[in-house]
Amino acid sequence: MKITRNGSAPSRKGDVPSNFSGTVRIDNMAQPSPPGRASTAVVTFSPGARTVWHTHPAGQTIIITAGRGWVQREGEAREDVGPGDTVFFDAGERHWHGATATTGMSHIAITETVDGKNVDWLDAVTEDQYAT
Repeated sequence: MKITRNGSAPSRKGDVPSNFSGTVRIDNMAQPSPPGRASTAVVTFSPGARTVWHTHPAGQTIIITAGRGWVQREGEAREDVGPGDTVFFDAGERHWHGATATTGMSHIAITETVDGKNVDWLDAVTEDQYAT
């Protein structure tokens, strides 16, 4: 058994321009010990903040815990999400997620690592893509 105490890991900025737009804070919750593969984090997006387009080799589950957000997979319409909503992105599915333009959003991200990698960051979500 391993207990990770709240606040035992410092918050970090999701400010890598190749990964996020806007102000994003990441609070790691748990990292796996082999043979486990699932890590968890709380990700908080300020209004207008979002990820870039990306994929996950084993998919990703996000559970919206606060605020209002938008999620979109390539080729589909943007979807509204709020507290209690759960979204699963299939392995290799190109997608983005973040806050609405006017309201922040937090979610718990559950992501598995395959061959040392849990995400492939791609290109930025354009303002036109974000707005529609």
